[in-house]
Amino acid sequence: MKKILFALTLAVASVLIHAESWVLDSSALTYHVTHTLHKVEGTSTASRGKGICDGSGCKFLVAAPVNSFLSGDTNRDSHMLETTRGATFPMVQVSVAMPNAPAGQNFTADLDIAFSGQKTTYKAVPFTVVDRPEGKLHFKGVVPLNIDDFKIPAPSLLGMAIKRQVPVDVEMTWKKQ
Repeated sequence: MKKILFALTLAVASVLIHAESWVLDSSALTYHVTHTLHKVEGTSTASRGKGICDGSGCKFLVAAPVNSFLSGDTNRDSHMLETTRGATFPMVQVSVAMPNAPAGQNFTADLDIAFSGQKTTYKAVPFTVVDRPEGKLHFKGVVPLNIDDFKIPAPSLLGMAIKRQVPVDVEMTWKKQ
């Protein structure tokens, strides 16, 4: 019995020793809305995130306040908050589970996104590693967000609704702790 407990303790200790903690160092999330008459972008740099990689894989959580996405037009930003129910659901949360930390120049990740009171999963979203400065990982990608996945009604202007696809450009730098 003592040998089993000792072996179990060693196994747990080796996992904890090899665990890598990550923290989101910087980010830019930019949504792109397309309407027949114009295109709109809104960017947030207010994301926060943490992650851990160990023997069972990597788990990351990122959150951004909905009201931190700014388009340069306060009236439009206010309408976006109303349409996405940002007062009731003030955060966008993204959970990511991967088998290991990205090692190559490209990787994919399954994203579980909670937004506007709804949850959905986007499978195999591609990302490209831009740089690997000392102890950091800088990458870019595009989340193929669709407002129907979150039961967000399509805003309209002059009777014409926006496109339901609202891609979100992601640029992040994570730092090992």
